[in-house]
Amino acid sequence: MLKQLRKLFLPVTLVSVGAFVTGCQSVHTTQSGAVGVKREQSMFMLLSEKQVEQISRESYLQMREQARKEKKLVSDGQTLNRLQTIADRLIAQVGVFRPDAVKWPWQVSLIEENTLNASCLPGGRIVFYTGIIETLKLTDDEIAAIMGHEMAHALREHGREGMSEAYMVQLGGTLAGSVLGASQETVGLANDIVHYAMTLPNSREKEAEADIIGLELMARAGYNPEAAVTLWQKMSAQNKQQPPEFLSTHPATDTRIDSLQQYMPKVQPLYQKAAEAKAS
Repeated sequence: MLKQLRKLFLPVTLVSVGAFVTGCQSVHTTQSGAVGVKREQSMFMLLSEKQVEQISRESYLQMREQARKEKKLVSDGQTLNRLQTIADRLIAQVGVFRPDAVKWPWQVSLIEENTLNASCLPGGRIVFYTGIIETLKLTDDEIAAIMGHEMAHALREHGREGMSEAYMVQLGGTLAGSVLGASQETVGLANDIVHYAMTLPNSREKEAEADIIGLELMARAGYNPEAAVTLWQKMSAQNKQQPPEFLSTHPATDTRIDSLQQYMPKVQPLYQKAAEAKAS
């Protein structure tokens, strides 16, 4: 994956300072929904949606192949079926925030590994590890809370935004007096950006966005949004014993739980409507 990112980033380092400055623009990746997500996202558009999609696809395929070689890729069974069913119901609701996301190449993978983690790569590639489901004894509603949260990161293009922000900060300083060539310094820059975008925590603002968008997605899909609170309570309890990898980039705090509870009045009617429609 790092090689692919270098291919994308290294040519860009030949731009001038003027191009660096004028490339900045504000975008809004999603509609606000009932929860009211309205933040304009400042992005330096060095990575297009197509480029990020390519990175995501190749990374996802490599991950699946590695899991297959290690005989950890789950190809059937009750747990995978649970995940696919939940994903199908959540995906059916993404058009509320992004009509184009309905046509994304959504996929679900389950890896047999005692890791408390889950993610959704750009473009809609969902990955769960059996460890997070089994250790936390997740209900379908709680799985929907995690999955909705991760899908929200993809819908809002937080990964692309993080890469762009990292590039702006680091390349801006490097280009202050000159134009870079494809040197070791440039390769180091690409490495730093990958580290920032793929391993460091999202900002509190982005986490809050993912929380509340995920809350609406699960409610519209007929999953009880109250499960988002019980999920983070379980995460917090687990964190006191052994910090889950999931929490390294998804901090669970009392503030987060309080925020989720504040949005319940906005999403409960959506859940009730979905529940009534399912029952009829």
